[in-house]
Amino acid sequence: MEQWLQIRQRALREGVSKRQILKETGMHWTTLEKILNNSSPPGYQRTKPPKKTKIGPYLNRIREILEQDKTMPKKQRHTAHRIWQRLKTEGFTGGYTIVKDAVREIKKTSKEVFMPLKHPPGEAQVDFGQAVVKMAGILRKIYFFVMALPYSDVFFVKAYERECTETFWDGHVQAFKFFGGVPKRITYDNSRIAMSKIIGPRQRDLTEGFLQLVSHYLFRYHFCLVRRPNEKGVVEGLVRFSRQNFLVPVPQVRDFEELNAHLLNMCREDMQRKVRGQTKIKEKLLSEEQFSLRPLPFKPFDACRTQGCGVNSELLVRFDDNDYSVPMEYAYHDVTVKGYTDRVAIYRFNDLIAVHKRCWEKEKQIFNPLHYLPLLERKPHSLAFARPFENLHLPECFEILSRRMEAELENGVKEYIGVLRLLETYSLKQLTKVIEKSLRLRVHSTDGIKQFLPAYKPSEPATFKLAGRQYLQTVNVSKANVADYGELLCCGGLS
Repeated sequence: MEQWLQIRQRALREGVSKRQILKETGMHWTTLEKILNNSSPPGYQRTKPPKKTKIGPYLNRIREILEQDKTMPKKQRHTAHRIWQRLKTEGFTGGYTIVKDAVREIKKTSKEVFMPLKHPPGEAQVDFGQAVVKMAGILRKIYFFVMALPYSDVFFVKAYERECTETFWDGHVQAFKFFGGVPKRITYDNSRIAMSKIIGPRQRDLTEGFLQLVSHYLFRYHFCLVRRPNEKGVVEGLVRFSRQNFLVPVPQVRDFEELNAHLLNMCREDMQRKVRGQTKIKEKLLSEEQFSLRPLPFKPFDACRTQGCGVNSELLVRFDDNDYSVPMEYAYHDVTVKGYTDRVAIYRFNDLIAVHKRCWEKEKQIFNPLHYLPLLERKPHSLAFARPFENLHLPECFEILSRRMEAELENGVKEYIGVLRLLETYSLKQLTKVIEKSLRLRVHSTDGIKQFLPAYKPSEPATFKLAGRQYLQTVNVSKANVADYGELLCCGGLS
């Protein structure tokens, strides 16, 4: 470049003749002309594309194979080597390298290009992603819900056990709460949670659950064309961003509560970031966008799946292929089960009768031992084999009391069950303290232990009632006559 500059200055500025420069440098006349006509070396440029004598006749065949591959599974598409093998059977005599270069060039030029889109305030996009976390020491797969507001680039992330109706609902409820309002329009892919059938390019048969969500929040929905996820490209990118930035390295957490607290904190921290091309941070943009959001309904959406069930002979109701226990007095009754993402609530009419932690496995039985204590009192000898009590871990003082009651009392097992029934009224901590005191004082009866409990009131004598005993209501009992007892005295009753 230095010599290039020197020659141009001498010829164009100082007036040195071209002949003199050619004589001094020994270069060719055309080279000098190139230097004088270009301020910098132009480099080598082809005037015509190179001729492809061998591969040229087969380029259309390669394009045809690659086009057919687009409809095939990714793992069963042609490699460049396989295309070369097929071309050889069709008369191609060239080597593998020129086929590989041709395949690479065709793929490069056939990639789809996209139109940059604008994003009005008040619109959202939704998607689910998958990741791996280490939960309670076990490496496992989780699903995470992402809702994004493309205008402000603010997004919400929450992790779940599974991608299903309940988690889909809960993700919306929590995202709306995080944004402080409801988007006017939300874009979705063709998930079976939201739609049951595709009936046109944009027309869908919607699921009952999705219609309930839309009816409550009154937002407009938009479904992408089939195999066109670029229509919600913002949330697609944020799914990758969340996985790479929030879940790398692999989080080590106790449970979903800790994991979601981490994800929520990361979403809030991300709101302090400034988006490329914007002069304000995301939090400021969201505060402006909130004027375009619909206000949250006064009554929150009940994000649960509801179904009616019957209680079976083992005091269990079935929901999502798992069995949950109810109190004994509801045996054989019809109940309503509400399945949330974190719990299962069971109702008899409008009364809440049982709550369990949601089990996401299959064919499991989830017991509350307190539900079976009245039944255990009627069947005391089943205590040693009762499944609802096999995972009931009580303090050591309970085991000591049980042994002493069985050794000292005739109905020791029943007495011990009577103590266990106190858990229906008092906390385990309170009862443990009382039992430890009774062991020190050598008090080994249920009634004696009750005296040590706070605010204990002796039970009133049971009153016999005719309710539920219709067969006794027709019996007439005559009034007692004291004179009738005189007959007993005359028959030797006095002696």
